Amino acid sequence: MNFKLAFIGFGTVGQGLAEILLEKKEMLSEKFDFNWSVVAISDVIKGSIYNGNGLDMQKILELVKSGKKLDEYPTGFKGMNSIETITKTNADIIIEVTFTDIKTGEPALTHIKTALNVEKNVVSTNKGPVVRMASDLLKLAKIKKVFYGFEGVVLSGTPAINLAKFTLAGNIITGFKGILNGTTNYILTRMEEGMSYEKALKKAQDLGYAEADPTGDVEGLDALGKVVILTNVVLGKKITWQDVERKGITEITKEDINKAKSEGKRWKLIGSAEIQKGGVVKAKVWPEKLPLSDPLAGVSEATNALTYFTDELGPVTIVGPGAGRRETGFALLIDLLELNRIS
Repeated sequence: MNFKLAFIGFGTVGQGLAEILLEKKEMLSEKFDFNWSVVAISDVIKGSIYNGNGLDMQKILELVKSGKKLDEYPTGFKGMNSIETITKTNADIIIEVTFTDIKTGEPALTHIKTALNVEKNVVSTNKGPVVRMASDLLKLAKIKKVFYGFEGVVLSGTPAINLAKFTLAGNIITGFKGILNGTTNYILTRMEEGMSYEKALKKAQDLGYAEADPTGDVEGLDALGKVVILTNVVLGKKITWQDVERKGITEITKEDINKAKSEGKRWKLIGSAEIQKGGVVKAKVWPEKLPLSDPLAGVSEATNALTYFTDELGPVTIVGPGAGRRETGFALLIDLLELNRIS
């Protein structure tokens, strides 16, 4: 297949995907018959550019990495906003990678709805729309006979959703538990080595794992969003933010860490959901002392991990990176290749 791509947002994740597509262009064509051209980019800071015959992505990357605007690209139509880029260009896949407002899902929610309504495929790493209305968006995609992929919203490039959907197909998945936030896992790893919470957080911020305002990570909000997504999409049970019990790691002390060590255990911030009798779901994000025999206990640093509980295989655990420009860019590639496979 030969797809025409449009980027809505062209920050680190979009650029990460663009680099992968350029580097692997030949391999993707030969091995998967996946051929592509980028026809449009719209970014609130960098500007926008459209050329229905395709853009030179090497030049585009050089331009934005040198701090220049897309207006300085020598050819093409300039000045279209995101909605115009979605509706008025000849792109058949919209790559939605704008910033995330986890509570409202905007502006990504409007972008995705607009694209699906005009019968364009969408791949996105935006958590907000999936937390807000995953089932509605998937239903809309089905009605319009297009594809909506969001593999990267849970564990970045580590395939959490596709693992459940394809590789574990035929199993009944009754629940999951996981380390769904790399920042908190990094902080707990440092604390186990003797650092205070404050120093470990500062180090996480220095390394770019934690934001200047780390609330979303350390209070468990990021993990909570992922619990909602996995419960809705993988377990098939509709829950919202309000249905998830939540506690972060801010109250864990050095004493707590040492006490767990003496018991042969290790603190982790765990996001989990379980289908109980009667089909009721119990979902929470909570610090837990795990025995060292638990596969999640051995996962350190800014790494994520997820265990699915299945009827045929028992617990199945996947471990991998949960963030990063190339890793999240790769998650978009997973969805692009899935779309290519079914087209």
